[in-house]
Amino acid sequence: MSALDTDYLIIGAGATGLAFADTLLEESKEAHITIVDRHAKPGGHWNDAYPFVALHQPSAFYGVGSLELGSGLKDSLGSQNGFNAGMYELASGAEINGYFNRVMQQKLLPSGRVRYMPMSNYKQGGNGLGHIESLLSGQTTPITLRKKLVDATHFSPNVPSTHAPKYRVASGVHLIPPNGLAQLWQALERPQHFCIIGAGKTGMDVGVWLLSHGVAPEAISWVMPRDSWLVNRITTQPGVEFFMQSIGGQAKQLEALSQATSADDFFDRLEAAGQMLRIDPKVRPSMFHIATMSEGEVALLRQITQVIRKGRAQEINASGLVLDQGHVPMPANTLYINCSASAVEYKKSQPIFQSGKIVPQLVRAPLISFSSSLIAYVEAHYDTDEQKNKLCHPVPFPHQMQGYIATCLFNMMNQMNWGQDKVLRAWMRSNRLDGFGKLTAGVDPADLEKSAVLAQLKNLGPAAAANAQKLLATTRA
Repeated sequence: MSALDTDYLIIGAGATGLAFADTLLEESKEAHITIVDRHAKPGGHWNDAYPFVALHQPSAFYGVGSLELGSGLKDSLGSQNGFNAGMYELASGAEINGYFNRVMQQKLLPSGRVRYMPMSNYKQGGNGLGHIESLLSGQTTPITLRKKLVDATHFSPNVPSTHAPKYRVASGVHLIPPNGLAQLWQALERPQHFCIIGAGKTGMDVGVWLLSHGVAPEAISWVMPRDSWLVNRITTQPGVEFFMQSIGGQAKQLEALSQATSADDFFDRLEAAGQMLRIDPKVRPSMFHIATMSEGEVALLRQITQVIRKGRAQEINASGLVLDQGHVPMPANTLYINCSASAVEYKKSQPIFQSGKIVPQLVRAPLISFSSSLIAYVEAHYDTDEQKNKLCHPVPFPHQMQGYIATCLFNMMNQMNWGQDKVLRAWMRSNRLDGFGKLTAGVDPADLEKSAVLAQLKNLGPAAAANAQKLLATTRA
């Protein structure tokens, strides 16, 4: 193939890469973009996800800025098993895959300034030179990069279907990823028992799916090495009718952070304020990955009482499970579901804007689409990497509870910097991926209740930031 050239080469056609490309296309009217991805279709990890997967949070916050995902309507009693009823819709994995294909076929490629190369790898060379390699033929194509490489893989999640379990599996054990559950109609023998291995959002989704499809709670065991705090989904709703839960919830979070004496105390206060949930009220969680669930889903999962808290699985054999803290027998004909892949692996933050390179990361947790869109806007409109990095400080993704204090602090720091830039602030309010900008900007001063909440946000911010720094310093000492 003839040699190619491009201004921006984006590695990854998932949410991060496509949100970046969409905004850059809008804001930089001459830039040419090449997108390289290993998958055969746009959508990144959604191509590999289990068929009953759905977004944690409303569709309004996800995708690309120029094309709405979903209908903007609320779920009815008959959708999402009724557990999201009355709240804004959550796109399914199938909807998201179709959506990202439309983004590529109806928005990016018709511009004439985007080249898409699926089933390909990029191999970087020196002086802006590199090669794109086809995964099918092995053929390589030279490409010259005029401006920047965009590594949109930093935040790529793992999914069970592409993740090999770290524990041993003996011959004859029936272990499947969640993807295999929908294919059980092909099985020669119906499982008598189900064992979920993994306590993250995937394991929770599997538990909800099994129970919703008629599996008795007593026929389910759940290996839960660590319990998790969960964001109450009602606090993430974008509509004005949810103002007190969403914006009011943010004020409650700042109040909790300003008064907390430790990470545990912070989460206790958030739980008391209705911001956080946990599956077992008798067990203190030690993990937080911003998984988001409704109160109805949590109530359903509480029906599973055979919860195994003996550490991580080391082996599955004919007699059952070998865990960190001992052996647990399992019934004959148990189907094990591997949910142990870590959706978000820990990666150390790095500067987003580097010499000849952009590494999109969260600048407002947990909104990766908005973060990537804002980074592209900043790339198009600001001159130096120093200016850009000041506006786009990476927000660390929490893994332990203490990490969420840092997440909140850096969210606040970025928001303060953005608020001082009038042009950027106006663009954010026009971006559909900015969940609450329009909501707060549209408050009528005559609405005393909502105005009081906005005043709380403003007044509590400095105290919350100061106490967050104190708590983090105490932990490091």
